[in-house]
Amino acid sequence: MWANTSVTCENHVMLADTDILIWFLRGSASARVTLEECAPVQLSAVTYMELAQGARNQSELRLLRQTIGESGWRIEPVTESMSFRAIALIEGHALSHGLRLADALIAATSIELGLTLITANDRHYRFLPGISLRRFRP
Repeated sequence: MWANTSVTCENHVMLADTDILIWFLRGSASARVTLEECAPVQLSAVTYMELAQGARNQSELRLLRQTIGESGWRIEPVTESMSFRAIALIEGHALSHGLRLADALIAATSIELGLTLITANDRHYRFLPGISLRRFRP
C-alpha cells in the first residue's frame, strides 16, 4: 500500500502531488533529483490548476508551462471515472478524515491510473483504500 522508504522509482511512473512540484519550482535539489529519478512524471490536471493558481504573475505562469514542457511531464485530465471515484472518497472520508476536494481528485487520479502518488503530505492520503503512496521528504 505505501512505501516508507527513501524515494526510488525503479522505472515506475509516478503521479506527482502538488507539494513536491512546489518544492521543485522553489529550487529544492532533493525535489529535482527525486523527479529526475521518477521520470517520466505525471500530474493530475488538479495539480496543474493548483500550481497555476499559485502563480503570482504571467511570468511565473509561463515558467510553469515551460518547465512542464521541458521536463516532459504529462498532465492527466480528470475523467468521468475519476470524478465518481473522488465522490466516493469524499463521501467516505471527508467527515472522518477531513479529505478535501483537490486531494480526493488527485487520489482518484492515482487510483484510477494505477500510479503511485509521490507526496510529502502522506497524512492527506494514507487512510484511503487502494492508493499506493511514496513519501517524499525535502
